[in-house]
Amino acid sequence: MPSFQDQFFSEYLASEIKSRFHQVDHDHAGQKRLYFDNAGGAFRLKSVLDRMVELDAIPDNIERVHTVARHLQDVQARGEADFRCMLNAKGGSIHASQTASSVMFDMVRAVSESVPGTNMVTTVLEHPSVFDAMSLYAQRSGKELRVARSNPHTGGIDVDEIVRLVDQNTCVLNVICASNISGAKLDLEAVVQRARAIKPDLYILVDAVQHAPHGLIDLQRTPVDGINIAPYKFFGARGSGMAWLSDRAAVLPHHKLHGKDANFWGLGSGTPWQFAAMTEIVSYVCWLGEQFTDSRDRRDLFESGMTRIELQERALLSRLLDGGGSVRGLRHIPKVKVYLDYPDLSKRDLIVMIGIGDLDPSEVVLEYERRGVLVYQRTASSIYSKRMLDSFSISGGVRVSPLHVHTPEDIDQFLQITAEMAGAPA
Repeated sequence: MPSFQDQFFSEYLASEIKSRFHQVDHDHAGQKRLYFDNAGGAFRLKSVLDRMVELDAIPDNIERVHTVARHLQDVQARGEADFRCMLNAKGGSIHASQTASSVMFDMVRAVSESVPGTNMVTTVLEHPSVFDAMSLYAQRSGKELRVARSNPHTGGIDVDEIVRLVDQNTCVLNVICASNISGAKLDLEAVVQRARAIKPDLYILVDAVQHAPHGLIDLQRTPVDGINIAPYKFFGARGSGMAWLSDRAAVLPHHKLHGKDANFWGLGSGTPWQFAAMTEIVSYVCWLGEQFTDSRDRRDLFESGMTRIELQERALLSRLLDGGGSVRGLRHIPKVKVYLDYPDLSKRDLIVMIGIGDLDPSEVVLEYERRGVLVYQRTASSIYSKRMLDSFSISGGVRVSPLHVHTPEDIDQFLQITAEMAGAPA
């Protein structure tokens, strides 16, 4: 058994973690199931939904001067501080909207329309909210769109492949933290350092939607100009997208009311629960961090918690791929193919894409559901997958995405079901 499977949470802590989330072992109707589609929408923290209900029940406008309004302003201020804590960001501005996709389009528009340059650089593995935004505004501004190719061996994008496309005329570089197909992580620190060595004032935007719940983000080590997350994939709720912009990016021309400050990105009345959700997410990670450090500094606690989440998920990934005890891992079950497999699990988030024999991925997904498991297909017929899969010459597969909330026993149950579906002994 690989040594890092020793990093699993204790049974007591695992139980405490599960108790903080809704519907971990069953669906909304109470039907027992394994939910392994967290890349499409993660387990919700109970505290997030409690605060959402509490605050959205308040009719008071956050822009008023009376007591309740000031309370809502305090909620937002703390949420903004906690979002900065999550990213280790200093200064800058926060843009809250309904979706992470909308805030990405807003950031791309602001940079592409205002920053000089003849080309824009992105990668083939980007989510459509990045790739389509870059394509749209490159066309509108008459700039060349340069696209870094994927590496079918690693399932990701090589740093060399990205930086070779950057030059003195690059307006903006926009990259993803981790692939939502393979789970391959980008070496963002190397990308930022090497790209800025070519053009020191280069604007860099980052899509952290997939990666944020799985690993630590530190903007002091990777100073970028804009980064977004989707709280519904980070233990939060739908109807919220959050982005942070650097001081210089925040003052680029963008949609705003004339009377607001140049760096203000909000439109319309604020939504206090969006910011309260940030506080609850960060507080949960800090609570987890408290189990492993004596520090009382909030960022230290958050770093500790995210580090333990990453170690737990790496252990789960090892269990998923190589098994444990008498249970075979995906790599060792006959007729099961692990697409874009890579031996160094430190370069992976907890996402695996598989195929079973020559079965259609959609049929495999439905058969898993009949057996009480929720996963999802990624196929070339989907606008969310086609470009990425085509780059790997893969027609489709089944994406498996557990979360740190799961246990090795959950993984073993999934592996036993998979072996049965493949017609092989577990």
